[in-house]
Order: sequence, then structure tokens, then C-alpha cells
Amino acid sequence: MLFKNHSSKPILRIAIMAILGWLTKSSALATDPINFATEIAPLLERSCLGCHSAGIDKGDVSLATPQSLLDAGFLIPGDADSSHLVDLITSTDGNPAAMPKDSPSLPDAEVRLIRRWIEQGAAWPESIVLREPPASDASWWSYQPLAKDFVFHSVDEFIDQKLAEHQLERSPPADRRTLIRRLTFDLHGLPPSPAAVVEFETDPHPDAYARLVDRLLESPLYGERYARHWLDLAHYADTHGFERDQRRDHAWRYRDYVIDAFNDDKPYNRFLQEQIAGDILWPDDSAAIIATGFLAAGPWDYVGQVETKSPSLRRAARTLDLDDMATQVMTATMAMTINCARCHDHKLDPLLQEEYYQLQAVFAGVQRAERLVHPSSVEEYQARRERLISQQRPIDFEIGMLEGQGIDLADIVGGGSGFGSGTIGAGLDPRTAKSASPGGGALIEITPNQFAKSSLRFIDGLFIPDGNDGSTPIPITSSGITISGLPDTSGTAWDAVRNGPVASQHSTVLSEIDFASGPHTLLGLHANGGITFDLTAIRAAALSVTESPPCDLRLTGSVGYFGAAGDNRADAYVYVDGERVAHFPQLKRQDGLRVIDILLPASAEYLTLISTDGQNGYSHDQIGFGDARLRPTSPAQPTPQAQERLSELKAERQELAVKIKAIGPPPKFFGIETTDQVPPVYLLQRGDPESPVGKRLAPGGFAALAMLSPAWGSSDSSTDERRVALAHWITDPRNPLTPRVLVNRLWHWHFGQGIVNTPSDFGFGGDLPSHPKLLDWLALQLQKENGSIKAVHRLILNSKAYKQQSRFSSQADEIAVDADNRLLWRQNAKRMEAEVIRDSILAITGNLNPARGGPGFEDFQYQDAYAPIYMYVTADSPPLWKRSIYRFIVRTTPNPFLSTLDCPDPANLTPTRLTTTTTLQSLALYNNDFVLRQADDLAVQIQRRAGDSPAQKIEQAFLSVLQRAPTPSEVELGSEFLATQELFLFCRILFNSSEFLYVD
Repeated sequence: MLFKNHSSKPILRIAIMAILGWLTKSSALATDPINFATEIAPLLERSCLGCHSAGIDKGDVSLATPQSLLDAGFLIPGDADSSHLVDLITSTDGNPAAMPKDSPSLPDAEVRLIRRWIEQGAAWPESIVLREPPASDASWWSYQPLAKDFVFHSVDEFIDQKLAEHQLERSPPADRRTLIRRLTFDLHGLPPSPAAVVEFETDPHPDAYARLVDRLLESPLYGERYARHWLDLAHYADTHGFERDQRRDHAWRYRDYVIDAFNDDKPYNRFLQEQIAGDILWPDDSAAIIATGFLAAGPWDYVGQVETKSPSLRRAARTLDLDDMATQVMTATMAMTINCARCHDHKLDPLLQEEYYQLQAVFAGVQRAERLVHPSSVEEYQARRERLISQQRPIDFEIGMLEGQGIDLADIVGGGSGFGSGTIGAGLDPRTAKSASPGGGALIEITPNQFAKSSLRFIDGLFIPDGNDGSTPIPITSSGITISGLPDTSGTAWDAVRNGPVASQHSTVLSEIDFASGPHTLLGLHANGGITFDLTAIRAAALSVTESPPCDLRLTGSVGYFGAAGDNRADAYVYVDGERVAHFPQLKRQDGLRVIDILLPASAEYLTLISTDGQNGYSHDQIGFGDARLRPTSPAQPTPQAQERLSELKAERQELAVKIKAIGPPPKFFGIETTDQVPPVYLLQRGDPESPVGKRLAPGGFAALAMLSPAWGSSDSSTDERRVALAHWITDPRNPLTPRVLVNRLWHWHFGQGIVNTPSDFGFGGDLPSHPKLLDWLALQLQKENGSIKAVHRLILNSKAYKQQSRFSSQADEIAVDADNRLLWRQNAKRMEAEVIRDSILAITGNLNPARGGPGFEDFQYQDAYAPIYMYVTADSPPLWKRSIYRFIVRTTPNPFLSTLDCPDPANLTPTRLTTTTTLQSLALYNNDFVLRQADDLAVQIQRRAGDSPAQKIEQAFLSVLQRAPTPSEVELGSEFLATQELFLFCRILFNSSEFLYVD
């Protein structure tokens, strides 16, 4: 026992020392400082941020930064026992911890780690922002560089390899009739003519198919077809959308740009650069400027951005506008779902919320607006128009004289000949006698009683009178004639002498006559002002037409005070060669019109009209001479020679009128304008424009594309620099997404599904490529062909994969392996899109209007209102029979027939058209008034060609609608049908057949 006690002492000593050592070590561990970045941050990111992060702050708690925990009382630095966060993550009585919810409780070691961190003061460096790791990272397949080395060098080799891996084989090639229909619908969106089908079926050349591909690609119909695909991505329409849904009458220029770009096979990088920054990179190229309509093609909240008085609503609308621009650009070009990062970091892809707002910063200085194509375009337009009008003026004058019309003085002031060729609203500055700009006001730097000589043929000049109580002579002609006896004036003047009302005119209506509507005219003359007409020049011009000696003239018309009622008043005068022939003192609005009928003898040289301010200031002193005309007292009797000349002149004038109309207004388009100062952009907490956080953001890209720099400048970079940087970043040869996305879209449009079956999502939430090597090979071919889209078309269309037949047995073994045909063991039959159905019906009936370009046709009745009303009508005339690409597209009131057939909503980006089969579609195709009228037109044509033979009628109907001859059984059944029913009904049935609506 003593031995035992003696022997146990060393053992006890060792045990005690071990325990003390462990306690010492444990104490040391407990006091070691916690490294937040390496120990706490990963734990919180892994376990908590899925529910508690910026934008997804469930329970109103976010762990992105410590402030939310502190504000909510969940964290009390230095006191773990009082910190509610510890209670939430600690298991009690064997029950799981409250958090993380719906997940296993944290291990005890991690709970102890958090307790120690809190006890040590819960240090959280400001530079560390917690981010929930996305489902993918920069190693995701689509962010990798394009593959360069390939074993295969054709589409079919890649396809065949995949088929062989799954013990599958390609289907047999389709027959020639199927191929020409497939190609023509695919590239033109229209059926081939029966003659074209026969020509191709009988073409003996071995390269007949390849030559057909080339012919179809070179046709302008190709651009009309493929522009529709791109406009779906741009969510293009001709109205704003939203509550007001106002018109965009010049948006069509962007649509025509896209059509031309596809037809011209514009290099794809150039195509993209023009649409993002064409006005900067090529400022002298009208097409490149119009291309920026891409950025403005989407919906725009006019009420939210213009009409609202609420700053917060305006900020919200502007934030959505910037989101639309940024989302459209990145979705269309790179298939990145960046809008998912508006409220928080992207949950699936390695895109940060901060990066999203850096991209928004690119467009911070961009506004949608209707604008001129080019500043010089106005000058060019005016010069072209003036050249034609200058040819029109002498014709108008001669016609007017031969017909005995009166010479209109207001028209002369507007730059015309006196017979309607003058510009309404145009005027002459009384200080200089030169043309005055619209919307004038008070004149400055006035020198009263100074005569300004005019360069216009029939106007001698203008002046601003001030009579100084009759003591000052006033020059009123270039020959030195003066007048005196005018009253004292204020020495001020307003606006120009105009063909129409002066600026800020109170009204153009007096004595119940509106002089702003035809056939009335108004010579607007605000006090104080005077104008002198050259009667000698007018008579000389008349003499050259009538060849009759000078005769007496009469000045007819009326004069009145067109300003506001009350005590406002002004004086009006008429002088002939310096002699006063009429005086209308103290004219007021309530006086109405005063008739003018003044004889102008053949010897008279000058006619002067004057207005003064009534000696009470010039406010409201808007004198107007209504329908003021010079008429011969004895009109010449028309001779046969004069009548013949009159007919010639009217024909010439009609030709000129057509040319002038063809010029149209100055070329405008709906696009973008930029501001000199770029508004700041901040990260918005939860996407709320009222909750900006952090520093002002510079424009930038995404770090996930490691081969490209995401830094594009600073927060001081100009709007132009930002858009150019974005355009170059997207089209950088090292950017793998841009070419991959484009060739995948082409593949999708040709096969009905892409190599990546989510053409606008190449991220983790999208599809994986069925043939990744083929995708990269096609992208590389696009780059090698200098961005030629047509070159990629040829690679795809000439492949055996594309030329396969689409028909298969429901018992085919391939279905068990690849039911969705992702491996392309056959071609995919496709239902026509809504627009293709409409256009094909018109083409088959021969009614399709081939006119191209220009403003969209309006298949509706338009009623202007606060929210405009668009009421659709049946397209029953040639102007409404143009291709659907040229339709005026209304966002909030879509065409009901096309919408029923799955025409997409232009408020949304549409990378993939929906294809549904509904009862409403059957009813629309069978009963819609458009289809009924077109079926009737087709029946009339067939009747004319086939006569009374039922068999001939059936054959002509099949050839027209289905581009093939009917089978004997179809002829028999059709003839039986026609024995009791009308041919119209048979055509109607064919338009509703699956063979018409689906393309093999």
C-alpha cells in the first residue's frame, strides 16, 4: 500500500501537469486574436448569406456588412452572451439551432469561434464585404477563351462524332422541294414560288443547292427576314409603351438600318460598335449615327421621366431606363443576365452588384430622344428643298397669273411667289430684312427709322418706325421715299414680319375667321414694324406671263388687331409711293376685321404696310393683314394658247410637288442624346434608387472575363469615352462570348434550337452546349471571315445536318436516346412565326406589296389622346400589304391577329419565340377577316387560271399554297368538296393546314 502510494505520486504529478498544460494551451487559444477574413467571413458567407445579404435580407437583417447586425441588436461587441446572434446559432436541449434555417446547425467548434470573435470585440474591417459565393466562378465554360486547335474542320464532322458516340446516325437528306421551301422560309420568311420550286427540282448542276443558298442570301428579302430576329433582341417598337404609349414616328430609321446591315453583310463587330457608339466612332456616317437607335429601341416611361413632379418617381423611372439599356446590350451581345445583379450579387454567375452598376454608369449620360440624323442634314435638306421650291415659284406665279388669282402678300413674306409656295411661319427680321428664325421674341439693338433692303424679288425692304410725334421723316423705300406724321412710339419691336402669326400670338381667329387654316392667310405684323412691297417688280413678272401692258391693281383683304382684348390697341397704315391711302387708328380686338379695298394705279411703284403701338407700349400689339392680295382690276381673258400653257405648267408643278414630297422632313430618328456632364452612379442597396451607398462608380466591365480588363476609365470619363470603351470591350477579339453568342443565335434560327438552348443565357442558369467544340469552331470561323454573318450561314446551310429530313417514326430508336434531337439526328420541323404566316398568305395571293423601307404602315385608326388610342382595321389595301417588318408596332395595343399567333410582346427582349398551339389560333386562322379576304382573292385568281375544271382548281390551289402538286387522292377528295362548296372555302382550308403552317 505504501508502495502503491509512493508509486502513484509521479503518475499523479504527470496527470496534473498535463491538465495544467492543456488548460494553459486552451486559454492561449481562447485569447488568440481571430482573423475575420480567414476564419469568420468564410463561415458567414457559406452558412448565412443565402438568406441574409444585400437584396435578400430576410428578417430585415443583412450580413453583407456589420451595420445591419448592430442596428438590429443581434451583435454586441465584447459580450457574446448578450448577442442574439449567438442564441440563434446555438443548439439547446438537443433541439437544432434556429439558424441557419432549413440547414444543419453549425458545428460546436464554429459556434465557439463566433463567440470568441464577439468576445474579442467583433472586429470587422471596413474593406471586407461578405459575398455569397455564386454557383459558378470564372472557370465557367463560356468565360474561357475560344479553342484554337480542332481535329474537325466542318459542321458535319462535329455532328457525326457526337452521333457516333451515342450510336446514332443522320437521317436521309430531304427532297429538293422540301429543301427549297426550308431554305426560302428560313432566309426570306416567304414561300418559294411554284416556278422556283420546279426550277430547282430540275436543276441538273451538282452545286444547284449551294447556288440556291447564295441567291437567297444576296436577295434584299434576306435582310428583311433576319432583321426581324435582331429586332426581337432589341425589343424594337414604334411607340414608347407604358401609360402614355406615345408615337415614335422616326424610329423606323433604325429598323431600316438593321435590314441594310444584314443585306450588306456588315462585319459583325462593326455592326455592334455602330449600335453602341456609332455616333462617336463614325460621326460623319449617317448609318452609324442611326444605328444608336438600338440603345433607345426599348420601352420608355414618358410619364415617369418627363411628366411626373415627384423626384423620387423620376429617379425610379431613370433607374429602370438605365437597366433596360444595360440589360439589352449585354443580353443581345454576350448572353449575360446582368439584370440579376441589380439588387444583389448574381446568385449563379460571378457578377457582382457593383459591376452591374459600373455598367449602368456607361449610360448615365445617355437619354432617349428624337434627334436629327446629322446637324448638317438640316442644311442639306433645306438646300435640296429650296432648289426644288425655287423651280416651283415661277411656275406657281405663272399659273396664278394665267388663272387670274390674286398675289398673296403673306406668301411673298414667306419666301413664295405669291401663289402658295411660301413657307408658313417664315418671316423677315425688320432690322436686317433677312430671314428670321422661328419662335422669336423681343428685338434688341434696334435702330428705328433705318430702312433695310430685302433680297427677295417682290419685297423692297423693312424698317422699324418711330414718328417722334410726326416730326421725324421715316425712309420706307430703297429709292429714298420718306413719310412723316407718324406718332411717337416706344422705340421697341417684337419678332419678325411673318407669313402667319407672330411669336406668342394671342390668337389667329378674328370675326370668327381662323386665318391659320386654309384657304386663309395672315400677314403678321407686330408693332412696331413696316414692310414695303416692290410693285414694279411684281408688274414686270406679271408682264412676262400675260404679255399685257401694266394695269391698275387692287389691294383686297382685311386688317385687324389679333392681340388680347381689353385696352390693348395699335395703329395700322397703308401707303402707296409714300402717300397715306388708309389709316386704322387705335385698333382693338373687339373692333373685329376692317375691310381693305385700295386702288393701286398702274404707275404706283411701292406698297407699304405699317403698324405702330398705339402709344401705350407694344404688348399684345399683333396687327394682321388677312388674305391680303393684289388683284388686277381687269383680269385678262384666257386664250387657247394660255389654256394650253396652263396645262403644261400644272403638269410641271405636279412633278415638282412629287419630288418635294419625296424629300420629306429633315431626316430624324429616335435614338439617343448625350449630356456634357455625366450624372453620378452609385450602388443602390436592394436596387432602390433612394438608397445609394458607397462611392461614385466608374464605368467598367466584369472581372469574370479574365482575358479582358474590367477597368474602362474613371468616374470623370465622358459619356462618349464610356460608350466607346464598352463597344471595344464587347468586340475585343479576345472576348469569347460575343462570337459564341452570335453563331449560337444563327444556329438557333436555322435549327429551331441552339447549340446552347438558352441563346440569351450563357451562364450557370442556362443550358450547356450540346457541341462545345463545334460552337467554338463556328465562332472562330466568324472571326476568320472578318465577322461575315453570311459566311457562317453558308457553313451551316451547306451542311448535311441542315439538309436532313425532319420526318421520323414515333417508334424510332433514336427517340429513346435523344428525344429532344439535341444531337441532330434529324432536322427540326418549325412552325412559321406570326409575321411569316401573314406575309406568306399575302405572297401566295399575289397581294404582297414589295415596297421597302420608310415609315411603318399603320393597320389601325389612330386617335390622339392623353393615352393614344390604336384601333386595328383589316388590312385590305396595298399600303397595308407590305411585309410585316414594315408594320408600325404599338407596344400596349398589339395586333390581335399576330398576337394570337405568338407574335412577341415588344416590351420584352425575345431571344426565343414561343410556339403554342391553342384553340384561339385555329379560330383566328379560320375566321379572321384578313384571312377570309385573302382566301377569297386567291380563289378568284385560281378560278381565272383554272376555269371550270375542279381538278385544275385543286392543282392550282396546292401549287399556290403548298408549292406542290396534289396527290390523286387529294384531287379526288378536293373535287368532291368543290361539288358542294365554294373554291374560297377550299383555299381557306389550305391556309389552315399543318403543311402550310409548318416547314419541314
